[in-house]
Amino acid sequence: MVNAMAEAKSDPLSPKKPVKEKIVGIYDDFFKVNAIYLEQCIDKLSEEELMDIKENINLLFAQCCIALRGDHQIKLVNALQTLCALVRAVYRKRLGDHGFDIINILIGFDAAEAQMQGLMESLHTFLVGDYPVSLKNLSLKLALILVTATDNVSQNTIVEYIMINSIFEAIIQVLADPVARQQHGYEAMLLLTILVNYRKYEASNPYIGKLSILDDELALNGFGCVISAALTDYNRKHAAMLEQASGGLISSITSFVGSMFVAETEKAECFSTNEAVLLALYEAVHLNRNFFTVLSHVTTAPGSSPPPSPTAAPPVVERTATAAVVEDFPPDLSQPTNLLVTLLTYSSIALQNTKEDKGVSNAKLCLVILTCIVEDQYANVFLHDANMTLSVPLHKAQMYHRGPVIEKHAPSRPLACALLDLMVEFIVTHMMKTLPTDLYSKTFGILHRILCYQKRCRVRLSYSWKNFWTALMNFLKFLLSNETVLAKTCDIFSLASQVVNIFNLFITYGDTFLPSPTSYDELYYEIIRVHQIFENLYSMGK
Repeated sequence: MVNAMAEAKSDPLSPKKPVKEKIVGIYDDFFKVNAIYLEQCIDKLSEEELMDIKENINLLFAQCCIALRGDHQIKLVNALQTLCALVRAVYRKRLGDHGFDIINILIGFDAAEAQMQGLMESLHTFLVGDYPVSLKNLSLKLALILVTATDNVSQNTIVEYIMINSIFEAIIQVLADPVARQQHGYEAMLLLTILVNYRKYEASNPYIGKLSILDDELALNGFGCVISAALTDYNRKHAAMLEQASGGLISSITSFVGSMFVAETEKAECFSTNEAVLLALYEAVHLNRNFFTVLSHVTTAPGSSPPPSPTAAPPVVERTATAAVVEDFPPDLSQPTNLLVTLLTYSSIALQNTKEDKGVSNAKLCLVILTCIVEDQYANVFLHDANMTLSVPLHKAQMYHRGPVIEKHAPSRPLACALLDLMVEFIVTHMMKTLPTDLYSKTFGILHRILCYQKRCRVRLSYSWKNFWTALMNFLKFLLSNETVLAKTCDIFSLASQVVNIFNLFITYGDTFLPSPTSYDELYYEIIRVHQIFENLYSMGK
């Protein structure tokens, strides 16, 4: 060892930092868990061989749980790493498809309840206690591996023990603490979202009940900050990509060639990550009415990129502490914004990408969230508040008469105007023979709810309604022109009925919410001008 150190010192190419002695490296390897080797060993076993060593696996799991009750840092880390590897490897065998019970092989039926109770108590202690960042990361990593062990969380029996031994308070405490949120916010948000979706329509889920009555302002704001940071980061990257693509011929060629190799992978990762974030936002908006104040008051600024979602493949959860950071920056007072502005901007991007199933799923989730928002009285109040005017940069799709557009310097208006613009943009840009019927139905539903609120509360929104009416009329014209093709694949009468109901709201109650008598006159003028559309629609209905 001494000779080796001497040779290293005499080597002029050797780095200046002290050389680690071989014995130190040996000790490092000796005391560190070789998770990869452990997983490989289990992967090589047949089902019969795995059953033969069931007692050993049970013992290893139990000893790890015992080690977690101690206070030796190395033992704690090693126990968590071993459990992560063990759970991943055993679940990867997919023994449930062959009549074996994974919980029995992993823990043992007799000891499962006590072992999981102790494990959940240990994870709760690590998350809320004064422990190193790495230990908290490993705790969340293990919890995520447990809940994402199967493709369908509701079929994952081991989650039942996490329902009984709730760690909801620990997750909320992470979200409420600014420092902890920076280090573990994304994982905490993701874990809570998955747990909320466990058998949500089949049995009582304590996480749903606790989230629905949560009134901790710090925790709700923290939840909003994590969501905001992720969506803001995606919005910024998308805008930068479009700017680069429009930078000239050479830039366009470079972007095109580069996209041939990386675009699909990055797009898939972004969709996967954003679906998790949108699902978290949906659960918060859908379950907790207190979260509507977060939509209007949480001021956000750029945050770091969130990690890939571990729901698709549990091994992806392996990340360093620095990779888990979701920054909370002070607001940019020159451009005030909030979570709803960020959502509208993101939705304007998502509603363009509907050519693939993942894109349709993303767009649908955006529309469902917006539907929840416009169904809430308080949310509608701040959507239409003339004193709360914000600039919402909306992305517009490329069409024959225009290239891709980013409204960077959109005028400051009530947020309802931006939402109406977003819906009109979708209507205009998706009239195709493979009509996204479900998305259109949700879009018309959002518009109907907005108008019902304006009619009920007599809100006269200063908005260019002519473009709105023109978009709806053109949609009806499109349905009539392509009736033969569309009728084979979708219910065009249901869509046409939604549009007619919207027009009937304007005709019957327009005097209560249109900004001026001139607007009401203009409505009738437009209807009379294109009367042939409505006459043909009537004939088609007969």
